[in-house]
Amino acid sequence: MDRDATADVNAPHSMGTTIIGVTYNGGVILGADSRTSTGLYVANRASDKITQLTDNVYICRSGSAADSQIVSDYVRYFLHQHTIQLGQPATVKVAANLVRLLSYNNKNMLQTGIIVGGWDKYEGGKIYGIPLGGTILEQPFAIGGSGSSYLYGFFDQAWKDNMTKEEAEQLVVKAVSLAIARDGASGGVVRTVIINSEGVTRNFYPGDKLPLWHDEVEAHDSLLDILNASNPEPMST
Repeated sequence: MDRDATADVNAPHSMGTTIIGVTYNGGVILGADSRTSTGLYVANRASDKITQLTDNVYICRSGSAADSQIVSDYVRYFLHQHTIQLGQPATVKVAANLVRLLSYNNKNMLQTGIIVGGWDKYEGGKIYGIPLGGTILEQPFAIGGSGSSYLYGFFDQAWKDNMTKEEAEQLVVKAVSLAIARDGASGGVVRTVIINSEGVTRNFYPGDKLPLWHDEVEAHDSLLDILNASNPEPMST
């Protein structure tokens, strides 16, 4: 293996990624791709970047995989203690401010951008964006990661208030698939998490079921898939 390839394999794991959080008229929907890379090498093509903090609050992670994981682990622990002391679930605002506190106090060491989303009985569905540096922004929708650069114009055109759950999820899946088409650091599958008063629903959209955009090449079975088939057909030239 040449030196450049070795450097990519040994590089820190980075989730150059696309993460999205949107509100709708009954809750929030979080979405993300699944590609984790080390340099130009794809270390994990099916990682889960939407992490549970409590029963009603989840976060989308981008940037350094290690940094975002340790922040989510600490916040999950603090929220567990908070819930025990109060005797009721923590609000989305409390969870987001804990993420903000850790991100800001360690801003010289952390390289992670996070979107916090959830639902509570006091304020309903809420989305908070916490980019590099530890700023906290409450927004009707938030986008982050390397793929977000390709989505600002799309959201300016496609976003609308008081969407239904179906409209919001369709928007999230469409946006992530657009970013996957344009951003080399985003790829794999699309995962979504729907959070509302009824609980949490996770959905999974495999890469070969996503819409193709512009000059994207259609997915084909790999040679291993063909050889493992019960009646393999000759490969066409």
